[in-house]
Amino acid sequence: MNQGLRLRSAEPDDYDRIVGVVDDWWGRPVRSILPRLFLDHFHRTSLVAEDGDGLAGFLIGLLSPSMPDAAYIHFVGVAPRLRGNGLARLLYERFFDLAVAEHRTTVKAITSPQNRASIAFHTAMGFTVTGPVADYDGPTVDRVVFQRRLSADAQPH
Repeated sequence: MNQGLRLRSAEPDDYDRIVGVVDDWWGRPVRSILPRLFLDHFHRTSLVAEDGDGLAGFLIGLLSPSMPDAAYIHFVGVAPRLRGNGLARLLYERFFDLAVAEHRTTVKAITSPQNRASIAFHTAMGFTVTGPVADYDGPTVDRVVFQRRLSADAQPH
């Protein structure tokens, strides 16, 4: 892991930097699934990683207001120059710690069935994988659903 890496809570002002890179980082248009409301309303539970070259990665997560035991990871990105070095795992582990501190016992996430890298990553991170679930996000929009139980005795990273 890069020694100059700094991990911090996100701020609403991070939105423009994040949305400015997501299409390039994914190689396709994805910015529409990351509206500003996530950084305006869930920045306290979202994370930004920076290094000497700027934005290194981010995690947009939230504590479910409707399910008091659940947390949800909506969007995660790692700069292509840093992929494969454990930054995504670090972001997830830091979010798990935050969720446990808020008495959450489950973390959930989803992806498209075509996103094999995401499915492999979540499986390696200990998530159970369900699906694809037909019509999860409306007619003809199938999703793979991830869920991971959190240990109440999780150690901070």
